[in-house]
Amino acid sequence: MRIGVIGTGRIGTIHANTLSRHRDVGSLILTDADVSRAQELAHRLGETAAPGVDEIFRWGVDAVVITTATSAHAELIGRAARAGLPVFCEKPIALDLPGTLHAIGEVETAGTILQMGFQRRFDTGYAGAREAVRSGRLGRLHTVRALTSDQAPPPVAWLPLSGGLYRDTLIHDFDVLRWVTGREVVDVYAAGSDAGPAMFREAGDVDTAAVVLTMDDGTLATATATRLNGAGYDVRMELAGELDTVVVGLDDRTPVASTEPTGPPAADKPWPGFLERFGPAYEAELNAFVEVVRGERANPCDGREALQALRISEACELSRRDRRPVAVAELPGGTQNAAM
Repeated sequence: MRIGVIGTGRIGTIHANTLSRHRDVGSLILTDADVSRAQELAHRLGETAAPGVDEIFRWGVDAVVITTATSAHAELIGRAARAGLPVFCEKPIALDLPGTLHAIGEVETAGTILQMGFQRRFDTGYAGAREAVRSGRLGRLHTVRALTSDQAPPPVAWLPLSGGLYRDTLIHDFDVLRWVTGREVVDVYAAGSDAGPAMFREAGDVDTAAVVLTMDDGTLATATATRLNGAGYDVRMELAGELDTVVVGLDDRTPVASTEPTGPPAADKPWPGFLERFGPAYEAELNAFVEVVRGERANPCDGREALQALRISEACELSRRDRRPVAVAELPGGTQNAAM
């Protein structure tokens, strides 16, 4: 199998490393807007660098992995679909619903594969939480608390391109909330704060956000995020039911200090970022993509799944702007049953 990797930044490099050593991948063709960066990575991995995207399609590949800037995702997904190629793409498909729907339409018209990069679906902790919910261990689920806290903000230049805290960060929590619980989000009430560094206000973004979400079975969920968690990278989910409570992301690297005299000690080596925290999950999702391309398993996260997470993010932006509850049904794109 020959795979084209479009984009060789941080996550593109991670994916290229995973694919280069995969037993079922014979070779890679790498390209990037920064040609020298793709060449350096190709040399290090013993793979081939292409001068541009055109060569990826002209030289011939069996599948494409897209890790470019978000603004290029939808166009590249459409191009791959028209070429009949399976695609793995980092989230989101696009920063708006029309662009997302158009790209999904191209994939569905072509009858090709689009697997989206929501790596938390491949994390051991989240998989354990899903099993706890689905097995009945928790009894009736009544409360979910999710959080994503970055230790440090992204580069200033990235903020205007990111889509904002709901679309860039909390979209992961929204996706995995659906995946773990098997339920749909009915409505949201969101708030955000830009009281931190001026760069967030200048980008029209917030540095901290909180959302209350109501699920279609009455379960209540909260999701919070911040770009300014100096203690370390903190990603957790608590699920409380009538019989039991479980927590994802609580281990000896969780950047939380107890104020109780008999509480656990602070982490000696807190997680610094998402690449370290989710390293095994990133590898697992690419391994799954190879299996999907080979016809050995079903697509674990298609474009329609990504669409529902974006619709929740869009509802949050509308709620924050208008200072009101927003029903997800107000957003275009329809609904589907959460991943079972």
